[in-house]
Amino acid sequence: MFGKSDLVDSLSRDLARARDKRDALTSDVTALTTKIAELEARLAAENDRRERERAASEVEGIKKQVGDRYLAFASAVVGMRDATEMAAPIVPDVRELNELLTVIATEVANAIDGLVGGLDQRIEALRAGHGTAESPQSIDGSPELPQNGDHLQRLPEWLPHSKPTKQESAEDQRNTAAA
Repeated sequence: MFGKSDLVDSLSRDLARARDKRDALTSDVTALTTKIAELEARLAAENDRRERERAASEVEGIKKQVGDRYLAFASAVVGMRDATEMAAPIVPDVRELNELLTVIATEVANAIDGLVGGLDQRIEALRAGHGTAESPQSIDGSPELPQNGDHLQRLPEWLPHSKPTKQESAEDQRNTAAA
C-alpha cells in the first residue's frame, strides 16, 4: 500500500508543477500579448505620423509650385503692362488693357493668398496630427485644391478662356488690320 501512496503523492506533485508551469506560461502569454499590443499601437502611430509628414511635404510642394507659377504670372503681367505702355502714344485705348491687367493681377493675387492660406492651414493640421493624410480628390481622381469663390470674379466675356489656335490668331490679326 505504501507504493500506491507514493504514486499518488508523486502524481499530485507532478500535477501541481504542471499547473504552476501553466499559470506561469499564461502569465507570460498575457504579458507578451500586452507588449505586442503596445508595440502595434506605437507602430501604427509612427506610420500615421510619417504618412501625415509625407502628406504635409506634398502640400508644401504644391504650395511652392503655386508660388513659382504665380511669380511667373506676375512677371508676365508686368512685362505686358510695360510693353503696352510703349504702345499708349500710338493706341490710346491700351490704357484700358493696362487697367484690366491690374484688375486681373489683383484678383489672381487675392485668390493665390487664399489658396496659400488654405494650404498653410492644411500643413499645420497635418503636422499637429489633426488632419488626415488623404487629400481631397476631384471626380477625375486628381487632387482638389481649396477654392474660395468670394475671391474670384468672372473674367470679361470677350477675354478668351483658352489659347487661340493658329487659324484663330491669323483671323484676329486680319480683323485688327482691317479695322
